[in-house]
Amino acid sequence: MKILVAVDGSEYTRRMVAYWAAHDEWLGPAHEYTVLTVVPTIPPRAAAVLDRELLQGYYADEGEKVFKPLRTFLDAQRISATFLSKTGHVADAIAKTADEGHFDLVMMGSHGHNQLGNLVMGSVATRVIAACKTPVLLIR
Repeated sequence: MKILVAVDGSEYTRRMVAYWAAHDEWLGPAHEYTVLTVVPTIPPRAAAVLDRELLQGYYADEGEKVFKPLRTFLDAQRISATFLSKTGHVADAIAKTADEGHFDLVMMGSHGHNQLGNLVMGSVATRVIAACKTPVLLIR
């Protein structure tokens, strides 16, 4: 199975990783993993005054902050994965990557808001589910 693991470095990512570690059916060489983080884009006016190299370095550093503990976890589990960092709107980038990459499953942590909370605040998970043709496994 080809699995896209969407991460952001939050407590919800840590909970998802703990779930992942506790369930052997999601680990192992039978699956192909791509770990994705999406760094929100700096607003265009701010980006216009920054050196392009500095901006690219910022995006790379932000992605690596999220990946570092996950690399340690996967190394300990002896699991190989591809790490992919993108910039843009988080939900759209996750859904687009899942669809274009022909993934079998998207795995991601969720805040677990109730319906009213999603209505008022929105939810990356809700938007991914709405925009993605790939099945999504949400872990609270």
